[in-house]
Amino acid sequence: MNNITYTDWGLIEYKKAWDDQKVIFNKLMDQKLHIDKDKQDTLLNNLIFCEHPHVYTLGKSGQQNNLLISNDFLTKINATYYEIDRGGDITYHGPGQLVGYPIIDLEYFGISLKRYIEMIEEAIIRTLRHYDIEAERLEGATGVWIDTAYPEKTRKICAIGVKASRFVTMHGFAFNVNTDLDYFNHINPCGFVDKGVTSLRKEKGYKIDFEELKALCANSFAKVFDFKYHSFFTKND
Repeated sequence: MNNITYTDWGLIEYKKAWDDQKVIFNKLMDQKLHIDKDKQDTLLNNLIFCEHPHVYTLGKSGQQNNLLISNDFLTKINATYYEIDRGGDITYHGPGQLVGYPIIDLEYFGISLKRYIEMIEEAIIRTLRHYDIEAERLEGATGVWIDTAYPEKTRKICAIGVKASRFVTMHGFAFNVNTDLDYFNHINPCGFVDKGVTSLRKEKGYKIDFEELKALCANSFAKVFDFKYHSFFTKND
């Protein structure tokens, strides 16, 4: 079983979270390069959960024209915009969305980058089953989707965009729980113009208990990745 530290950052500004990720990423990278093989179980692998105020982020392979609004309109809707170093195109983060940042050494877990993304998808799919929602993967696209057999109805409930260097990861996933979906109207989500987005709240028709959802999701990650959470930290610690 693989040791990992779980941290809940609560609601945090995107730029601060990105900067804090880099600090943890660099520490893990440094530790990985200098640690003895027989001490790998002491590596500082992390799973971080948080929410962000309204923000749009564009991955390094994205197209800026997938942001459909001006800087003035960004200010009007109280949102910010960042071009960042993950894969993927544009996405939205906001309150009521569960954002997860696994900062882990894939070599320690013995998995490829492709398999890592599949395992994130699987953890979200398992979480959704607790709410009697059958979600799936969509061929040719990362993330977690609903109604993939019906192209006119296909909608994304969780986006994934990661960075990996020397098999150490950062960035992660954005799971729409109680998310205000109106903010997606101002972008082509993940570059798609023919696919919709949804949230768990929209699918179920009621507001989701966010703390319960986080616990279920953390448990799903533990099972899929064979994690053992040896430390827990929350925004209140």
